[in-house]
Amino acid sequence: MEKYKKIGIKLTPQRLAILDFLDGNKDHPSAEEIYREVSKRFPTMSFATVYNTLEALAERGNILELTIDPHKKRFDPNTELHHHLICTKCKRIEDVHTHFELAVPGMHRKGFEVTGNHVAFYGICPACSHRT
Repeated sequence: MEKYKKIGIKLTPQRLAILDFLDGNKDHPSAEEIYREVSKRFPTMSFATVYNTLEALAERGNILELTIDPHKKRFDPNTELHHHLICTKCKRIEDVHTHFELAVPGMHRKGFEVTGNHVAFYGICPACSHRT
């Protein structure tokens, strides 16, 4: 519990269970997957509790909200700059910890001040490649 005190939300037992599930999780789980796992310990917890907690954590920069799957948001507890490999068959997501020098030329920025970027590479993972 001590390591979560700085995140800026009230730490209920349910929220602590969500944080524990996310801690070190590299699977980029959806809210539904998190709910399914955490509700095993807290069967009366609502899906709204999970979703609202994830939204609050994302707003504060404690997790990343990934919208790389058009059917559902996924959440990444790793907030360091990184990119993703995404399998188009099974939707598995892997982190890519390599810096890419990407810049939008001034004439294409349309007045935007660029503050960051994210690259998503799409393909077929090794497990899915072997199934075909």
